[in-house]
Amino acid sequence: MEISDSNIEACILNGVNVIQSDLESGLSGFENNAFDYVILSQTLQATRHTAPLMQEMLRVGREGIVSFPNFGYWKNRLHVLRGNMPVSADLPYQWYDTPNVHLCTLHDFETFCFKYSMQILDRRVMTGDRTVQLLPNLLGSTAVYRFRRAI
Repeated sequence: MEISDSNIEACILNGVNVIQSDLESGLSGFENNAFDYVILSQTLQATRHTAPLMQEMLRVGREGIVSFPNFGYWKNRLHVLRGNMPVSADLPYQWYDTPNVHLCTLHDFETFCFKYSMQILDRRVMTGDRTVQLLPNLLGSTAVYRFRRAI
């Protein structure tokens, strides 16, 4: 799914199947369990209604996969300590023109999943192309989670 006309055109030119729609209006056009996986890549932080969207992902798919910038990354914390919102490759916008409305840390996302009965199946934390094992909430700039409804 894509909302941007230029991105729709790019998908078509590259032979990628695409549906033009706004995620904020939900996934009502899809049947229950229509997919094995529903992937939301670098978009979760830009959605206004996070819980309903995540629940819709698990209605439409057996599992969900999300990736998002980790606001707890040490460089982001340093920007805030210096009195500024972070601007980086993972968070490339100034505070006044960002599409990001819900920035979170790894801990925040995991607490959210627990609260909404979503079981985390796998987590990969990255900085650049390197996987981060030690202190991931501090040293990882990007997170990828695979989850499902809690059993």
